[in-house]
Order: sequence, then structure tokens, then C-alpha cells
Amino acid sequence: MTTSNSSSRSAAAVLPVEQYVAGLARKRMAAGVLFRDSANRVLLVQPSYKPNFEIPGGAVEEDESPWAAAQREVREEIGSDQPLGRLLVVDYVRPQDSRPEGVIFVFDGGLLTDDDVAAMKFAESEILSADFHTLEEARGRVKPLLADRLEVALDAVRLGLTVICEQGRRVA
Repeated sequence: MTTSNSSSRSAAAVLPVEQYVAGLARKRMAAGVLFRDSANRVLLVQPSYKPNFEIPGGAVEEDESPWAAAQREVREEIGSDQPLGRLLVVDYVRPQDSRPEGVIFVFDGGLLTDDDVAAMKFAESEILSADFHTLEEARGRVKPLLADRLEVALDAVRLGLTVICEQGRRVA
């Protein structure tokens, strides 16, 4: 009898935890990679499905880490299996443009050459082109939030830090 009472109490104790977990907020996650050239210009890709340019990367899928998502997206978008470097930026973003709040991770992709870019194999019908841009040029091609994040990511590379942001602005 003690065993059945014990089992009943265990089942009852699990239910509130499941209810708690079911009620937790859901946040979207995305991961991108900052590639640079020797002049400290950033690599931007031109997607076919939206007007603004991006850094290689995308949404983190279910049961996938941000690190694995960044590696997968780089392989899919530009055909590179180059190992990724350290985490540069973690950016909390508020809900916007019908998207829920989220957390964006930016990893260091290291230095590339023009020859590396010329050898890239773009995802069929997803990426139209890729090229290096100064931060000023990038500001004219990407959304303001990404432009701010790129500036912080370049600082993170220079300072050897991982930077915490809210809306692309450094908070720690």
C-alpha cells in the first residue's frame, strides 16, 4: 500500500511542473554569423524573398542549438563548412513586424577573402548574392536593428568580448 500512495504522490507532484512548463513564454531564436574581410568589411547576403540584406543565418529549429543552427544556415546559404568561432552577441528583441519577442545569437565566422566569396555556392532560389560592405554601406542595405547589431559585433571582435544587447544596443 505504501508503494501505491507513493506513486500517487509522485504523479500528483509531476502535474504542477508540467502545467508550469506548459505556461512558460515561447521565444523565437535566430543565429547568424559575422564574416569579415581584412579591411573589416562585413559579409552580407542578398535573400531572394525580402528586400533587405542579411548576414548568413536564420531561425533556430526545434531541438536545435543556436550554434548548430548557425552552422546549418551557413552551409545551406553559402555552402561553407568553415568552423565557426566564438559567440559575439546575444541580443534580446521585442515583438515587431508581427514577430514575437526573441533572442538572436551572432557567432564569429572569421576572415574571408574575395576568392572565398567567389567560391560560395548559394542556396538555390534563396540567396542571390554575397559581398563585403563597410558598416556605413551595410546601414543602407540592412534593417536598422541588424545595423546596430553589426556595429556591436564588430566591437566584440575587436575587444575579444561577448556582448549582451537589447534591440541591438549594448547593455553589458
